[in-house]
This record gives sequence, structure tokens and C-alpha cells, in this order.
Amino acid sequence: MAQVRQELRQEVDPGEAGLDGKALDRLDQHLARHVDEGRLPGFLVAVARGGRVAHLTTHGRRDVAAGLPVEPGTLWRIYSMTKPVTAVAALLLVEEGRLSPDDPLERHLPAFADPRVYVDGTGDDVRTRPAAGPILIRHLLTHTAGLTFGFYHTHPVDALYRAAGLESSVVPGSDLAETVEVYASLPLQFDPGTQWNYSVASNVLGRVIEVVSGQPLDVFLAERIFRPLGMADAGFHVTGEQAGRLAELYGEREDGGIEPVPGLPLHGRPRFLSGSGGMVASAHDWHRFMELLRRRGELDGVRLLAPESVALMTRNHLPGDADLRSFGSRPVHDTPDNDGVGFGFNVSVVIDPARTRFPSGPGTYGWSGAATTTFWVDPVRDMTVQFMTQVRPRSRHTVFQDLKRLVYAAVTD
Repeated sequence: MAQVRQELRQEVDPGEAGLDGKALDRLDQHLARHVDEGRLPGFLVAVARGGRVAHLTTHGRRDVAAGLPVEPGTLWRIYSMTKPVTAVAALLLVEEGRLSPDDPLERHLPAFADPRVYVDGTGDDVRTRPAAGPILIRHLLTHTAGLTFGFYHTHPVDALYRAAGLESSVVPGSDLAETVEVYASLPLQFDPGTQWNYSVASNVLGRVIEVVSGQPLDVFLAERIFRPLGMADAGFHVTGEQAGRLAELYGEREDGGIEPVPGLPLHGRPRFLSGSGGMVASAHDWHRFMELLRRRGELDGVRLLAPESVALMTRNHLPGDADLRSFGSRPVHDTPDNDGVGFGFNVSVVIDPARTRFPSGPGTYGWSGAATTTFWVDPVRDMTVQFMTQVRPRSRHTVFQDLKRLVYAAVTD
């Protein structure tokens, strides 16, 4: 039976939710300047407390050339915000006893038996050694497996990924199973569990979910997460009915302006199902997903996960007082944005608010996507925030730090 599609709507006045309406107006005005100056095509921003949406603004265009406005029902490519969904899918299998965070990866994907770690050299002259231990499922969930991305250009193993056709993380024309086999043939950058490196790990995890569940990743997510939660527009491609609501994707030019660029999702089921970044969703869909996490695994009488599973997902798993900056293995991670921020299962976690660059409560968790989408859940303030637009930046965008600063300036209790 087809689900009834719903749109996100404001449910309560800001003041009733402990938010300053004038401060939220300043937030909207600031974000609107990005649109008016041609740096963003349009946006949606929503702030909820206690599960009730207290602020919802749409501004600008979802398609600039066609003059189509951003609306509450607009669909967005959420890219890496797919990763927390993949983590929830894995935890469903953990609760059923079919998967464990401590399972060796080779138990489910034999191609990852006997992993080897890069020592030195380049190209055909690379030297490797046996890894000190196996890759575990938890290493995939926390990006500590030793895997990487080909587009980093900071390590010889990155170059090996590119030489294998993995510049964009997928071998052109290949499906998930075939691409993951290529990952398995390449050396790790470090011993599993010893460093943090944002990577293709969630694609590998997606393949594990397929093998363990016996279902394609898109089918498993639809049946086990999207339908139970009423995420009617969420998926890996858009239908004919949805196509007109999909926002155009833009890229940032050298002069700071934007121009249309190609991008997923396909208008048909993709051959490659990316648990790392393949999803499209509406703001209503994403609000439902955030609510599942905020409410510790239950929403509207539907319990997907036990509270303990959500707590496991959303707590820091880096050792000691290490954060993403100190435990990160590559220069790309050595930025002030990573001060005081740890990592859970496919979400960042604030471990030291005093060291973070942005205002956040302790334990705040969330993640962002390549097209400048982001979300977070602040358990201390019982607040969820999402921001949607569709721009792939050339460098770090200031919109996230502005968003956090202005949202927290609006909190009155």
C-alpha cells in the first residue's frame, strides 16, 4: 500500500518552545542573504523542541532557471546524511542477533580476510604488511577501519583508490557488491581501530546489511525504516511523481557563485546502492528520522530500536579524550571544526563543548552532506535542527557555523 505523503509544518509558536522569535528572524535574514547574493539557490531550515516544529522557513528557489520555489515538500539529495540511516539499519540486525559490532568483517565478506596495511611506495611498488588485527563491524560504523576516499589526494592509498577507478567511490558501471570487492583488494592506510579516517566504510556496511539480511539495501531500508516511520519520499531514486519536487543540484564556482552540476539520484533504481551517500528525502522524512533518534528508538507507537541501541549509536567511540582532530589520520581532518568532537556510529558527537568551534550541548550528535545539508540533535536542550539546500562547495562553507551560532542565540531556556 502506498504511503500518504506529508509535508513538514510548524506546530507551535517559538516562544512556547523556549525560542526567541526575533532571533530566529535574524537567522532567516542571514541565510536569505546567502541566496540574495547568489551563493545558495534556496534553503529550508527547521528547528524543533520536544518534537514539535517551532520554526520552519523556506526561501529561494529549488530550481533557479525554472523559477521553482523551495517548498516544505521539496526533495533533497542528502548525501552523507545517508550514513546514520545505514547505522540504524545495521543496529536492527544487531538487535536480531544476526550481526554484532564485534564481528570480524570477513565473517560476512570473506574478501576482507587477511587485510594488509600500507608501508611505503607508490603504484606497482607499494609495500604492505599484515594488519595487526581484523576489521570489525564497529570499525566500519566508526570510520576506523583503515579505508579511505580516492578524492582526498593526501596519501598513497588514496592514489591506489583512484587507479582502481574509485575517484567517486564506485567503479563506473559496477554495483555495490562488485565495488566492495575492489575496496577489499586495496591496502588499508592503518591498522583497524588505531585512527579515524572518513571513508567508504558505510558502503561496505551497506553490503554487509545486504548479505546478512538477504535483501538489497534499498529494499531493506524501505521495509524496515522508511515505511514504519512514514518516510514516504525517502529512497535511492525519485519516481515520476516525485521528480518535479526534486531540487536542482548546484556547484560553487571559483567566484563564489553557483551553477547547475550533475548529480544523483537517478530517475530509476540505481545500479550502485550507496549506504554512504545515495539517499533522497524530504524535510518531513528527515524530521521523522531525527525524532526516532531523539525518542530513543520509538516514534508514534512504533519501536524500531531499543533505547540502549540508540545510546550506543550516539555516544563517542573514540578512545579516551581523543577527538576527530587528534585521532584523525589525515591533514584533511586537522581543522578547528573537529576540536572537541568525537564520533559514534556514523554520527559526530560533541564531547567537550568548551573546545568546539560552534555552540552545542554535550552529547549533541548529527552529520552533514556534500550538498550543504546538515542536521543535529541536542539531547540537553531537547532540540533537533535540519538545514537543506543543494550546493556542492569548492571549499568549506561558512553556512554551518552561522546556522549553529544563530540557532543557539535563539534558545531562551
